[in-house]
Amino acid sequence: MSLVQTSSGKSFAAEQGETLLDAALRAKVTLAYSCRTGRCGTCKGQVRAGSTVALHDELGLSETERASGWVLTCVRSAASNVELEIDDLGDVQLFPAKTVPCRIQALARLSVDVVKVTLRLPPTSEFSFHPGQYIDVIGHGGLRRSYSIANAPTPEKHIELHIRHVPGGAMSAYWFEQAQVNDLLRLHGPLGTFFLRDIDDMDLVFLATGTGIAPVKSMLESLAQPGKQPAPRSVSVFWGGRVPDDVYWNTAEAGATHQFIPVLSRSGSEWSGARGHVQQALLAHPREWERTAVYACGSETMIHDARQQLMAAGLSERRFYSDAFVCSAAV
Repeated sequence: MSLVQTSSGKSFAAEQGETLLDAALRAKVTLAYSCRTGRCGTCKGQVRAGSTVALHDELGLSETERASGWVLTCVRSAASNVELEIDDLGDVQLFPAKTVPCRIQALARLSVDVVKVTLRLPPTSEFSFHPGQYIDVIGHGGLRRSYSIANAPTPEKHIELHIRHVPGGAMSAYWFEQAQVNDLLRLHGPLGTFFLRDIDDMDLVFLATGTGIAPVKSMLESLAQPGKQPAPRSVSVFWGGRVPDDVYWNTAEAGATHQFIPVLSRSGSEWSGARGHVQQALLAHPREWERTAVYACGSETMIHDARQQLMAAGLSERRFYSDAFVCSAAV
């Protein structure tokens, strides 16, 4: 058993072979995380004293970060007492992750390669989540994939997912070729720390690519709920795709007042809107960076580039929140 102390003054015990993240969450110390596979970099912290052991490859770290003592808490275990420089989420409490049965309520194509799946939970189930979090769906044979929740909590206990087709993907074959209404599945969650915080009187900016709009939709719907507090000063949504059909959802349906800028990277001459990448489109709209919070969801490349470019422009690293979509190791 090792003792881990964080820069915020919190401490927790970590068992041998247990990840630093799991140990922290078990002790109700809420560290930021997303993929839990060592690939997105959300959970990184810097070891100030002590030693740790990597349980899996830390693909989400650069060589410079590794050399400076940065580790990914989702795949690192304490080998001694450890002092860790890392931010936590303060008093934010996560809902406990649980595995519950669910059935397919509805299936609908949103575009050629995106399907909307609505899951219903048993009437007696207790399942709560923060808008922006994700779940794992567990299919036949134990096949398991992660998907962001695309709706705010509803009295009907429905969970909406936006699922993109992955050529050759085993789970994609199920969703696009075999899935039927009333199919029985299981889900595990909620997971992740990609949800709104510290937005009171801030300029809130969402960056999304592809189905990365799903958690943004969930958060926009929550902002539209009556009496929602705290409230941002303004809300902007930059959603990137390749062609017009990739922008498959009308953001006005969320109900929250916001500015919407669709951005296409492979549009033809008929497209009169923003072109290029979402981070470039955001930088083309001058703003007070000290009063801006950015929530980015989508491809690893977009999130990496957006973080670098926005930091250089003046955005505080602590105001950049992200959820990178990483491909499953087994398609």
